[in-house]
Amino acid sequence: MIKESQRSIPFIVKLIAGILLFIVMFVIACVFGAADIALKDVWLALTSNTTSDKISIIREIRLPREIAAVFVGAALAVSGAIMQGITRNPLADPGLLGLTAGANAALAISIALIPSTNYFLIMIACFIGAAVGAAMVFGIGSMKKGGFSPLRIVLAGAAVSAFLYAIAEGIGIYFKVSKNVSMWTAGGLIGTSWGQLQIIVPFILIGMIVSLFFSRQLTILSLNEEVAVGLGQKTTQVKIVLFIVIILLAGAAVALVGNMVFIGLMVPHIVRSMVGSDYRLILPMSALIGASFMLLADTLGRTIHSPYETPIVAIIAIIGLPFFLFIVRKGGKAFS
Repeated sequence: MIKESQRSIPFIVKLIAGILLFIVMFVIACVFGAADIALKDVWLALTSNTTSDKISIIREIRLPREIAAVFVGAALAVSGAIMQGITRNPLADPGLLGLTAGANAALAISIALIPSTNYFLIMIACFIGAAVGAAMVFGIGSMKKGGFSPLRIVLAGAAVSAFLYAIAEGIGIYFKVSKNVSMWTAGGLIGTSWGQLQIIVPFILIGMIVSLFFSRQLTILSLNEEVAVGLGQKTTQVKIVLFIVIILLAGAAVALVGNMVFIGLMVPHIVRSMVGSDYRLILPMSALIGASFMLLADTLGRTIHSPYETPIVAIIAIIGLPFFLFIVRKGGKAFS
């Protein structure tokens, strides 16, 4: 009865609630932290040309950091939702299926071999690495007859991720760039600049817009591939486009904040329990909830042990690991 009443609430009401949650979390993230910032300072920083120490902190440190959190959270949540739809695997997540590990290894290689490389080339390397990581996982997962089973894909993802992380560590040690690689891949938003956002954000926006255009095809594909073919859908072309979108979103997220797992697993499950199985509704809501969740994690990371920072990746892992085990125990149907 509770689930039926939830489903009867119009989507527009849920969307407005998601937008309000996002706005509240963004304001909270801008106000709380090591520096004592008032709500009035945030408003002045956003709406006026006034300058002061507090307003400078907001404009130069907090705003780029929280905007990065918004886009990274949205990118990982949407890419996770797309992966779960394409593979019909409830455990699919960019961090669990080799994409972030591949991007990580590519990032280490680019830092070691081209020390003076610019941010744009590092991002391109992350895209290539994410594609290679995903190709390895799906290649290994499809070697045995019977297609992709959730267990086989997760095992292949764990093996490939461990292998690629080992490569990244080995390159860091051999070329004596371990500190640089670790600082980049620690899973945090410290030091995010407006310049980095100008490069990364367009790629994430393009990926999310394309995913919305293909949301109807993804809905059909997520239910049954035979039905999709019967309805005249070009499933191979749709999958290729959506995999490119996943690589864009996951690669951009890793280039900006490093390793981030479980967001792409948790958020789509929660969203499906709210809006059902239509990806025209799942994708925009996943973007909002993913952004809000990342803002919450960043706020907790800055305030739990202020003025010191707790790594965001640790906070997300503490929440995400029990969630992952719960989904495994329920066979992926816990929030369906």
